[in-house]
Amino acid sequence: MEELQQPRLPNNGITQKREDYLEWPEYFMAVAFLSAQRSKDPSSQVGACIVNQENKIVGIGYNGMPNGCDDDLLPWSRSADDPLDTKYPYVCHAELNAIMNKNSADVKGCIMYVALFPCNECAKLIIQAGLKEVVYLSDKYHDTPEMTASRRLLNLAGIQYRLKRVCQVKLGEAET
Repeated sequence: MEELQQPRLPNNGITQKREDYLEWPEYFMAVAFLSAQRSKDPSSQVGACIVNQENKIVGIGYNGMPNGCDDDLLPWSRSADDPLDTKYPYVCHAELNAIMNKNSADVKGCIMYVALFPCNECAKLIIQAGLKEVVYLSDKYHDTPEMTASRRLLNLAGIQYRLKRVCQVKLGEAET
């Protein structure tokens, strides 16, 4: 039987892999940020990415109006005399949309990567969906009652959450 010859590679047969590639957490957070660019909200663009134990993406979402509702007919304002003239009663958060847009039977045991620490309403959804961990980039509303309630709920449910510092992701043209 003939022995297979290995092709001769540059650098005396040794190739070096790239060292500046994205690690999984940075990649998934970048996917969350990319999905946020789909949001039509003029003041807040938030994305979420749900990942299973095999590092496969099973859900992506961003903040926006509910499916089937004309977002040209609903308000995008942050403040108004009448609360119904603000976006808050209408907008679906990225976490909700990522869970609803899942491409697997469930997201039990998965990790969610999201730009902002989830509010109390999203914490309830995360708990009910069975996620095991939330990785977030910013907790700018940390001292609000909603975020305090969110942390309480996540703690009681045993769901881990952690702040993720990520390096700047450079998206450029691929070399050919």
